[in-house]
Amino acid sequence: MVDPAFVRTMARYNAWQNESLMAAADGLTDAERRLDRGAFFKSIHGTFNHLLWGDETWLSRLTGSAKPPVSGRDSVIYVDDWSAFCARRRERDAAILAWADAVEADWLRGTLIWYFGRAGREIGKPRAFVIAHMFNHQTHHRGQIHAMLTAAGARPEDTDLLLVDEAR
Repeated sequence: MVDPAFVRTMARYNAWQNESLMAAADGLTDAERRLDRGAFFKSIHGTFNHLLWGDETWLSRLTGSAKPPVSGRDSVIYVDDWSAFCARRRERDAAILAWADAVEADWLRGTLIWYFGRAGREIGKPRAFVIAHMFNHQTHHRGQIHAMLTAAGARPEDTDLLLVDEAR
C-alpha cells in the first residue's frame, strides 16, 4: 500500500541509488558515459538525463515546481555537462526527499490531474498510483544504468531495497 512511510522509504532509496550510480559513473570517461550501449536512451549519460527529466516532470505535477524546459524526446540531452548533471541530480533528490517528508495520508487518497503531452489531453489518476509509477520509473531506468555501468566495468553498489536504511 502506498502510504507516507512508503513514499519516504522510496525517496531515500532513490537518493541512495542515484549517488551509487553517479559514483560508479565518475570512474568512466565522458566518452564512455556517452557511448551508445544499445539501451532505449542509448547511453549511460542519456539514460541518467531522461531519469532526471522524468523526476523534474513529476515534481512539477506534484508540487507546482518549474517544468523542465525540454520535451521528453529531448530528455537525453537535458544536462550536457557531467558535473552540472550531478549537482542538479542531488538538488532534485533533496527536493524529492523534502516533498516525501511532507506527504500526508489524506493527500495520497486524492486525484492528480495534469496535462499529458503524449496523449494531448488532461488526465487524472489516483495520487497513490501516480507516486508508485514515479518510483517504478526511477527503478526501471536505474536498472538500465546499473547494467550499462556493470558492462563498462564500473561497480555500483547493490540495489536491494531491503538495504536502504543500512546504506543511508
